[in-house]
Amino acid sequence: MAQLNSQAVQDIPHLTLYGAQLASAAAIAKAQEIQVPEDIAIVDASQQLLHFQRMPKAKYASIDIAINKAFTAAGFGLPTHAYKETVSPGGPLFGINNSNGGRFMTIGGGLPIEIDGRVIGAIGCSTGTPDEDRQVAQAGVDAVLAHVKKENGLQALRM
Repeated sequence: MAQLNSQAVQDIPHLTLYGAQLASAAAIAKAQEIQVPEDIAIVDASQQLLHFQRMPKAKYASIDIAINKAFTAAGFGLPTHAYKETVSPGGPLFGINNSNGGRFMTIGGGLPIEIDGRVIGAIGCSTGTPDEDRQVAQAGVDAVLAHVKKENGLQALRM
């Protein structure tokens, strides 16, 4: 498909299924390393689910949480843990967690995947503690960024 050049159309990069699978494999490896079964969800820049993996013994209740962590990170462009203080009673974003049909997540484990300052997707992990979920999600983000950097022979990649 030819590159479009129009003020009426945007060219928005999206994470591919291949990229999502790279993220998932790295996240699973990290989860196994820290011995925490995880539900792992990867979405594209439009917050649409690309890939989901439920490890054996991961919590059933964490399935939607993982998906919604990825949804929040992609849609708002920040890690889910960044909202913890601002959504508390009296905080400037108090109540936002009720937006988007209750899908807005404020606990750690949702990270955007960004290249050159543009969100191309996100990963959400759930079952462990918020810190464990963040570690697992970070492994997924790092795998995608390392692949893109290597594939493009880049010395530096803004993340």
